[in-house]
Amino acid sequence: MLMDAAGYRESLRAYHPRVFVNGQRVESVADEPLLAPGINAVGLAYGLAHQEAHLPVMTARQTSSGKTVNRMLHINEGSGDLLAKLEAVRLVCKISGCAQRYLSHDALNALWQATALTDARHGTDYAQRFRAYLHEVQDKDLTLGVAMTDAKGDRSKRPGAQANPDSYVHIKERRKDGIVIRGTKAIVTGAPYMHEFLVMPCRTHVPGDEDFAVCCAVPCDAAGVTIVARPAGRPGDRAAKFSSQYGQSTGVVMFDDVFVPWDRVFLAGETEEGGFLTTSYATHHRHSCIGARAGFGDLLIGAGALMIEANGLDTERHGHVREQMVELIKITEGFFACGVAASVYCQKDPAGSVMPDSVFSNIGKLLLATQIYDMHRIAHYVSGGLIVALPGPDEDHNPETAASLSAVLAGRPDIPHAQRAEVARFIEDLTVSKEAGWYSVISLHGGGSPEAMKREIWRNYPVAEKVELVESLLGRGVLADGGRVSKQPGRCCVAGCEVPEMPGGAPREAAE
Repeated sequence: MLMDAAGYRESLRAYHPRVFVNGQRVESVADEPLLAPGINAVGLAYGLAHQEAHLPVMTARQTSSGKTVNRMLHINEGSGDLLAKLEAVRLVCKISGCAQRYLSHDALNALWQATALTDARHGTDYAQRFRAYLHEVQDKDLTLGVAMTDAKGDRSKRPGAQANPDSYVHIKERRKDGIVIRGTKAIVTGAPYMHEFLVMPCRTHVPGDEDFAVCCAVPCDAAGVTIVARPAGRPGDRAAKFSSQYGQSTGVVMFDDVFVPWDRVFLAGETEEGGFLTTSYATHHRHSCIGARAGFGDLLIGAGALMIEANGLDTERHGHVREQMVELIKITEGFFACGVAASVYCQKDPAGSVMPDSVFSNIGKLLLATQIYDMHRIAHYVSGGLIVALPGPDEDHNPETAASLSAVLAGRPDIPHAQRAEVARFIEDLTVSKEAGWYSVISLHGGGSPEAMKREIWRNYPVAEKVELVESLLGRGVLADGGRVSKQPGRCCVAGCEVPEMPGGAPREAAE
């Protein structure tokens, strides 16, 4: 069953999570104004799956069940699926700014791989459990919150060495019928309006960390779950031309002795496989983030062009604004191209699914993480200072000031002040407001910090192949045992290369 946006909102009424926003208990998530922009944004991913023009990217046929499912719940089977997912995420994000639901997709694909690997190594039955759960989620068309980032505590200490063990979610007790988990996940996007949480490890683990290497599915209203969240977007703010309609809440989710039956446990102590799950999810998620920020770039490109026009400038005659707009296009399509390359050069996983290329996924995510600030700067450059100096929307209806402001703050004579003001406030909302800061931070740190991406790029890039290439061009050889040659008699002289001695007989390296 593919739900639509209205069905998604209504489905939330079947759950009764313990949620606090701004210090107040939320009685009905579906009816809470402070969460409405987030529910609208997730609802968009449901609604687009019912529009005929978008069916090829927003839906897919799940081979393991033979059913048509929402793209955000599909297990990728080839590069075509990855390209469609990338386009689907961009589509949703260029309308809503952030499509939280793609996190569900990324976690499900990582779990498909990790459970199969764990079974192959340990003879467990995690993959069978997970497949049954996956089909249930697809049949009900649920949205899953990814509870991955632990509170972590002292970053210099491993999970088991923390003064407060609850800074990491861990297995407190193992029973015949399931496990009991306890701890805190600090950053869960869309937490108040999820159907269920996928609790996942957020780092690699070593022997001794077995209780922390846990992955399981928990309903949002399970006994012992508490969600402490911030509002979604800027609800009720008339100046927020975008984020009063679309936004995302983030929440801290606390698990206080939560029971999880075995059929919803997909990892329970396998430390090495927990690390694989973490890195696999990171690659899927960084690939999706590329599509998400490309959608955000689409918003800035369109708004920037409208603001240039409203200001009375012409990109054909004013080269400096054209140059900046081309730079914004180059940034957006540059990192999106990495996502396309990651899709095309995907790798088949033993579980039967595909993994986007790790190097291209991480390069694309690294580019957008650092260039999001350049995107904001360019939007500011082409827009002018009005985006922060314009009086608030209440003045638009003030009989003592409205007429005067409308007359003096107009740009081109054929574009009314109201239209110019609306675009200016739209760009302010996207690039200057607290929501703009939120987009910047999630772009920088979402899916891991830039340092994590650099490590993955270095770990997976075939540097050795480049070294061999250059050595072959230089006429150098490699010893039979594969070791690199430092002295090569006969290549440049009879004796081979020797380090020249410094005056007095000391070798140059020693003297230095």
